[in-house]
Amino acid sequence: MDEKERYYVVKEKAIGEVLLKVVEAKRRLAADENMTVQKVAEKLGISRSSFYKYKDDIFPFHDNARGRIITFVMQMDDVPGLLAGILTKVAAYGANVNTIQQAVPANRIALVTLSIRVPVGEEAARDPGKTSPDIEQLFDEIRNLEGIHYLKIIARE
Repeated sequence: MDEKERYYVVKEKAIGEVLLKVVEAKRRLAADENMTVQKVAEKLGISRSSFYKYKDDIFPFHDNARGRIITFVMQMDDVPGLLAGILTKVAAYGANVNTIQQAVPANRIALVTLSIRVPVGEEAARDPGKTSPDIEQLFDEIRNLEGIHYLKIIARE
């Protein structure tokens, strides 16, 4: 991969107004099933295109005691052992796999969606075998595996 995705924790005051409005739009959409992107964008004074451009790239930071769920999608070679190697890395970071979905490979390329539960806060403290992992480092390790073409975080809870 030539483009490395990096993650940062930034104070709210350092984030541009449009990104904060995208976070608010996502919150409002989640709270009201009758709300549309068009309506919420108009109310917040942002364009729909801005919402769609940034919606998958900004998330509020939550440190919750029960752990957090991170869902990511990967495009990878369909070779024996590659997925097993990824699952081994996830386990080494103390995370649990919640779901795995793999599309039927085409041209020896597989699309895999994985949801993992990462221990944080009290959960990590209760179990000495589980520490709060450096998620960026985990994703860097997965991205750098031979056979991984693409990895993107698509959701966090």
